[in-house]
Amino acid sequence: MNCKLIALIILLCCAVAATGCMGIGENVVPGGNTYPSPGTTDRILNGLSEQKTSNIYATAVPTIAPQQSGSTANLPGAGIETKIIKTGQATIEVRDVVTSVDALKALAVQKGGYLSSSNLQKNYNNQLSATVVLRIPQSQFDSVMEGVKTVGTVKSVSTSGEDVTEEYVDLTARKVAYQNQLDAYNRIMAKGDKVEDILMVQQQIERVQVELDRIEGRMRYLNNRIDLSTISVNLQEPEPVGGETGHSFISAINEGINGFFGMIDVIIILIFTFLPLIIIGGAVYGIYRWRKGQKAQKPAAAPQQEEKKS
Repeated sequence: MNCKLIALIILLCCAVAATGCMGIGENVVPGGNTYPSPGTTDRILNGLSEQKTSNIYATAVPTIAPQQSGSTANLPGAGIETKIIKTGQATIEVRDVVTSVDALKALAVQKGGYLSSSNLQKNYNNQLSATVVLRIPQSQFDSVMEGVKTVGTVKSVSTSGEDVTEEYVDLTARKVAYQNQLDAYNRIMAKGDKVEDILMVQQQIERVQVELDRIEGRMRYLNNRIDLSTISVNLQEPEPVGGETGHSFISAINEGINGFFGMIDVIIILIFTFLPLIIIGGAVYGIYRWRKGQKAQKPAAAPQQEEKKS
């Protein structure tokens, strides 16, 4: 195994770890997160090549100048605009739920969005209700919310915005740092001439690539939530006066039967709940009646004895 190549890999890993622990070659992003500066791995490779540790590492890599303290102009993601995830919720009372769902779908398509999901259901009074989720471009958020209000009578409405700018800047900085590490490992890989060395570097490349994929996946998710706002609409039909089909004797009888059996259930529960007390009370009352009978027999026996004596 090429000892010099192994030494370079160890030095590279230690240098990257040191940047996170000691603050050497670090950039600070909002929220207190740190990441290796874009030129950290390049400076390591250049420094090793200047020391002539091996011709394998003599790769010309541009060095990024140190950044001035207090300046964020060159920070990765420093120029990113504010990232806001907008969401809205509304409860609307409508005469026809099915027609209103179609109207909301048409509204979303007209504004460049789409109907994400819809759930239609019926309650015990045969009233229809629905939950509709719309995904629309953020620039059309306000106009779509106004359009939703015109579908029927507004019962409630709310909007919210989640600022994810800090997280997005942090993800961008970490992405740049991992890309620099990946480039450095690829340059080392190109100079490797032994299978052992190549396998060792390949492990590091796979580790960095996994982190890059995770970061890019999170950024794609945030971009989707930012670009397309979410609006959830609950549609309800008004409560019918006297029921939808008028008074029903069958329903009244059924409710009476249910109440009858419910009362029986309550009585059974109460009996078994107080059964121990009933048993104890009955035993105490029985003893009391027995002792009272004994006392009544003693006075009756006394006059009979006196008559016999006389």
